[in-house]
Amino acid sequence: MDDSSRYYKKTGKNEKDEQLEQYRETNTGPGKDLTSDAGLKISNDNWSLRAGRRGPTLLQDAHFYKKQSHFNRERIPEKVVHARGDGVYGEFELYKSMRHVTKAHFLQEPGCKTPVFVRFSTFIGNKGSKDTAVDIRGFATKFYTQEGNYDMLALSFAVFSVMDAMKFPDFVHAVKPNPRTDVPQATIAHDNAWDYIANNQEIAHFIMWLMSSRGRPRSWRMMEAWPVNTFRFINEHGKSTFVRFVWKPVLGVHSLLLDEANIIGGVDPDFHRRDLYEAIERGAYPEYELGVQLIPEEDECKYDFDILDDTKLWPEEVVPVEIIGKMTLNRPVDNFFSEEEQSSFDPSTVVPGIDFTNDPVLQGRSFAYRDTDYHRLGTGNINHIPVNQPVVERNFNQRDSDVRHRIDVDSVNYHENSLANNTPSETPPEKGGYAHYPEEVAGYKTRERPSESFYDFFSQSRLFWNSMPPVEKQNIVETFNFHLGYVQSKSVRQQVVDMFANVDKEMATVIADNIDVNPPSGGNVPVSASSPALNMENTPHYAYTQKVAVLIGNGFDGREVCSVLDTLRHCGVFVDIISEKLGTITGADGAKLEANKIFTSTYPVLFDSLYVVGGRSEGEAKFEQNIMHFVNEAYRHYKPIGVATTGQRYIQASKDNNLAGVVFAANNPNFGDDFVSAIAQQRFWHRK
Repeated sequence: MDDSSRYYKKTGKNEKDEQLEQYRETNTGPGKDLTSDAGLKISNDNWSLRAGRRGPTLLQDAHFYKKQSHFNRERIPEKVVHARGDGVYGEFELYKSMRHVTKAHFLQEPGCKTPVFVRFSTFIGNKGSKDTAVDIRGFATKFYTQEGNYDMLALSFAVFSVMDAMKFPDFVHAVKPNPRTDVPQATIAHDNAWDYIANNQEIAHFIMWLMSSRGRPRSWRMMEAWPVNTFRFINEHGKSTFVRFVWKPVLGVHSLLLDEANIIGGVDPDFHRRDLYEAIERGAYPEYELGVQLIPEEDECKYDFDILDDTKLWPEEVVPVEIIGKMTLNRPVDNFFSEEEQSSFDPSTVVPGIDFTNDPVLQGRSFAYRDTDYHRLGTGNINHIPVNQPVVERNFNQRDSDVRHRIDVDSVNYHENSLANNTPSETPPEKGGYAHYPEEVAGYKTRERPSESFYDFFSQSRLFWNSMPPVEKQNIVETFNFHLGYVQSKSVRQQVVDMFANVDKEMATVIADNIDVNPPSGGNVPVSASSPALNMENTPHYAYTQKVAVLIGNGFDGREVCSVLDTLRHCGVFVDIISEKLGTITGADGAKLEANKIFTSTYPVLFDSLYVVGGRSEGEAKFEQNIMHFVNEAYRHYKPIGVATTGQRYIQASKDNNLAGVVFAANNPNFGDDFVSAIAQQRFWHRK
């Protein structure tokens, strides 16, 4: 057991939590007097100082000036991309030693626990956009290791949009709102985005992921994530191994339908953030297992894809994923701005045992992230901000800049000195100092692509398509139709259809028919391979933390309903009781339940399943309409529905339906267990 693990076991806290304690302040409570930031007690915080009762405000009102001028500066520039997000703390625990491939301290001893901070985000939209936009998600993890911080910046897709960092600004410009009108927000459903896509076809694989269900996750807790870049592991003998990482959610990978995502974005734009907080509050801590894919140095060129190309994934069937540890997120931030908004992640923040490759995107990212945060946070002292501080001692010669709280008392602030015996001193690699892998580099200066496979835009796009089940292929087509339906230029729509015929001609032909362009003349690339790991039907399915709406009024069967609710809660299902009014609902046998939501302030798309109980209500007609609305919406979104003996009138068999995934309590002694099984399945795609 390492020192950090012993510390956690003894105190119940990790080093990062303990470090942050010194920065936490409470401004409210008994005996708390209002003061200025300099400590002056304030006698009036409501009215400005004026020359006479009805006169002008005086410039000498220092309290007003300081209060207003601070307020004027409370907002910092938002991130260019990944502006909307949220962060939480947790811990990573190592399952198995990776000493044979890396000397990174936190990957040495099984059971080693490392504090982490994780930020989830959307890519395109601004801070005021919606959580459920069709978009790629960020999943950035800061490991507070015993050798300094290590930042792992992952995305919810296994592939990236460009092959070289040079093109990233163009991609962002294209997908952002139109520069003339500043619309639309948080979507690529516009001409510029699709014009870029059609004319930069290396993005094809990325767009296939974006148009799939992975572009609209059910929850951050149910989202895979990949850093997409290729790194090196370096062991204590200096041997290099190529590595890619992946986070796999313990709950499996699950998504929203396009219709659900669009509706939720309007009725609850904070859907994913609310979901994260609710899970942590209930003790259902989000968990993710960390996997690594390893390629020996000598095997760099043995594959039909270039391992440095970020528009290509490493298929798990070709390069297996080895699960090495688990991360558990268990604590929200205390202050959103101080911690989440000021958090900074940088791919160049690594520790000994992890190094860069010549991945063209990684090379650019290793510069860009820190540089943009120097601008956004307005200081060179990014790592002085508490959330970004490492938990290890720091000694350095950088000085000054904004937000400098550290008081350096040394008179010497330069390296190679005699006055301080040349301290702070360098640490040789054999004692833990960071040293880059001595890769041999030779050749002429060039802007050539690293290999010929960088010209292959469609083989893995086709692999992705081949890996999808029929229902997901239909989802992809519908998502293309939705986005291209907003594109005004017929030429752009035609170019897109012709482009994606390289992925699948039948798919492109169906899309063409829906968006009023000619069917494509070309055909798809001759790739028949598939990857079962990409098929979301193969992901784990659980009832645990699924949200069930209980639709209920007075007069319910208390014994039956309370038994079902006990079963649901025992299985970790999240239950919301929805009725006409908040407060107590009384059953026919005197049983009482508390309604925590009302029909007028919630929506069926916010729930994974329904338990339809029914009952009596003061506004009977409206009550019946509300229940039927919930039932119809859940049914058309393929969600499981449990029906109490008192709720059978709301859903009945007919020639137009098959009631797949509808579980009835009547004459069913195993209703509770059957309903839980249906909740775990989550969607019933064969429903009609």
